[in-house]
Amino acid sequence: MTKPSYVRVIIDRAIRRELDYAVPEGLLNRVGVGSRVRVPFREKSALATVVAVTEQSEAKGIRLIEAVVGEAPILSEQLLELGRWIGAYYCCPIETVMRSLLPQVIRRAEIGWKKQLFVQPGRKIDNEALEKLRKRAPRQAELLEAILRLEAPIRASQLLRQTSLDNQTLRALVKRGLVELREEAIVRDPHADEQFIATSNLILNQEQTHALKEIALALDSPEKARPFLLHGVTGSGKTEIYLQAIRAALERGHTAIVLVPEISLTPQTVERFKGRFADMQDAVAVLHSHLSEGERHDEWHKIHSGRARIVIGARSAVFAPLKDLGLIVVDEEHETTYKQEEAPRYHARDVAIVRAKIEKCVAVLGSATPSLESYHNAVIGKYRLVTLTQRIDEKQMPLMRIVDLRQERRKEKAATILSEKLRAAIGDRMEKREQTILFLNRRGFSTSLLCSNCGEARNCPNCSVALTFHRHPAVPGRLSCHLCGHTAAVPKKCPACGKDALIYAGFGTEKVEATVSQIFPKAAVSRMDADSMTRKEAYRETLRNFRTGNIDILVGTQMIAKGLHFPNVTLVGIINADLALHLPDFRAGERTFQLLTQVAGRAGRGETSGEVFVQTYTPFSPSIQFARHHDFAGYFQQELEFRERCNFPPFKHAILITARSAHEGRAKLSAETLRRRLKEALPKEFILGDATPAPLEKLQGQFRFHILIRGEAIMRLSRLVRETLDKLPFPEDVTVNVDVDPYQLL
Repeated sequence: MTKPSYVRVIIDRAIRRELDYAVPEGLLNRVGVGSRVRVPFREKSALATVVAVTEQSEAKGIRLIEAVVGEAPILSEQLLELGRWIGAYYCCPIETVMRSLLPQVIRRAEIGWKKQLFVQPGRKIDNEALEKLRKRAPRQAELLEAILRLEAPIRASQLLRQTSLDNQTLRALVKRGLVELREEAIVRDPHADEQFIATSNLILNQEQTHALKEIALALDSPEKARPFLLHGVTGSGKTEIYLQAIRAALERGHTAIVLVPEISLTPQTVERFKGRFADMQDAVAVLHSHLSEGERHDEWHKIHSGRARIVIGARSAVFAPLKDLGLIVVDEEHETTYKQEEAPRYHARDVAIVRAKIEKCVAVLGSATPSLESYHNAVIGKYRLVTLTQRIDEKQMPLMRIVDLRQERRKEKAATILSEKLRAAIGDRMEKREQTILFLNRRGFSTSLLCSNCGEARNCPNCSVALTFHRHPAVPGRLSCHLCGHTAAVPKKCPACGKDALIYAGFGTEKVEATVSQIFPKAAVSRMDADSMTRKEAYRETLRNFRTGNIDILVGTQMIAKGLHFPNVTLVGIINADLALHLPDFRAGERTFQLLTQVAGRAGRGETSGEVFVQTYTPFSPSIQFARHHDFAGYFQQELEFRERCNFPPFKHAILITARSAHEGRAKLSAETLRRRLKEALPKEFILGDATPAPLEKLQGQFRFHILIRGEAIMRLSRLVRETLDKLPFPEDVTVNVDVDPYQLL
């Protein structure tokens, strides 16, 4: 068979095309699809990925590749096929997709394995020679005897620490040939210092047994399997089904990926998986953004080499380079964190479904509150619906009580943080030594600083939002913007009118924490939000302290809302259920329903039944009322009618185009021009919205204008949008972003 002498590559630069290069004779055996190579590009060298090998090329002026990076191809043909689908579907260049398929640390290949010196005995030495050494160099003899007692090679640094001897003594022994040093790569394991207690399979109830049986049957013939939607109420034991399904996949010689939406869920998930697969702990790899570059390098190579057979991680773990993939689990599939907010703007759940189809494996989506898109796909038969209606061990769903904040405000004459009923319930739990979770999806101490004289608010100069006052961040007593990171000192007087009339309005998790500590001085109160979880180990420590009962009341944002299992939590307080309800976004009601149901699901997971207090100014909102009765089917039916009437997903796909610039006029003109060109290019079947200011008009110093397009044939629509954008030149300071299936319309 003739060896290929040409390769087609995608360069790590935005040139929007693939290039052909010739392969030198000496590199023919080392190049394949998925290989990383160094190629001449213009006047410099560039890194690239091989996407095809061929025996001929029609390109002119072909140059030779310079080098092959690494020993083996690092991208499989299936992952390259997935990358091409992402580029076509999400309307973005393939080189942008490559940045997601390959982590930066792997792409650049600048970080290698961490190497350390290991010590082992050298040539044999008899007692007489050892005695002579004791007299001539007692320290060397002492070190040599310690080495001779070793059962296995030991790290040089560890040996010197144990014997309190120095490197000079060790080198002298090496010089004499009595000791050998060899360099070995050691793995930087993010969980190396942790102990995981082995667990065994739990006994499944009837519904769980049925669900597992269905998945196991699909694992036997995955090419025929539809994706599963595992719709189980909170506490119904979905994780146990995942664990046993993964064991079934491993027994069939396959590997598995488990996606979780929040990094804060990863420690608990890792603990469960490492414990269940204690017989093969090294086969569990973890991928998320809190890993150091070195840890990410080692975990990725552990997966690529085949040593890891189970991968757990946030959305980017969907690209884990596992071979023989048999199962992909997407836990809490409805979560918005699965949607990437910068290019490529993919949704990890949808990418997981497509990867499962390409690799002929089984996909399982799990949630207590599935997204309307997934549930609709299950109803129409595109997905297979498996339902868990009962909590495990017949535990009751928590009782949900609605607290009308309008009445509380009339009683208190001011905005209430903790209503009378919620205060009494917390006090009751304190006496019973039970735990409480308080949820508020807003960080900071006060949400704005106002002048009571002129009404002026201290706004962010870069964004269309008020600055938030933080009392306990890294720099205390500062105003901060949560969108762009701008900070400012708190003024003594109003900058607008000069009066000493500044007042703090609204409240966030910091103020809730302070208020709770004041009302319950004996309680151990802790806070879990993006401001308090800055250290790498902070998530794990806080969750460990909460699990062991060292924290009585945990205050937090959405990172405590889902997936966490604490049997002693019997009370959940939702401080303000309306925060996301009135946003100008068609998914606002759905998100509120999901969040309330998920937070409520943290209560009553142990022997004692749970109770949930929902504080709201709109108690009769359908999102709140359906959540109160744990009625997903009722909410789904009502919301679906609204979506169909308005031509929104799941009945139509949507594409949101954003034109942004520091110059308002240029952003507006670019959006209007683009809208005119799109009107000429798009058939009548697509619904084209006007070019309008974004609800959050200014963000990070840029003015933003939106164009919303809706239609059914999404691949065709993506192609037409891309073709229109390619033909239209924009001013240098105008950036145009395309978001297919957007999850944020702000």
